[in-house]
Amino acid sequence: MAQNQQIMCSVNSCHYWKSGNRCDANMIMVTADSFASQAPDRIDAPTAATMSATPTQSCMETCCKTFVPKGSGREQVDNVIKA
Repeated sequence: MAQNQQIMCSVNSCHYWKSGNRCDANMIMVTADSFASQAPDRIDAPTAATMSATPTQSCMETCCKTFVPKGSGREQVDNVIKA
């Protein structure tokens, strides 16, 4: 991954959202909607390397599993270091 890589996100109700629509997570997990709707919250970026691929046909079939509601107190649920 490039050091200058920037992840953009407009979901401002997420713990990782920062001004300018930036994602501040150290790692993110993007997967197919069909998988995400069945997977528990604990399935996230740290487990990505052990998962099977989830191919899709368009961006409309994908979602970010790293979402954590801002102010929810769940910031450590996925074992990803949060700033």
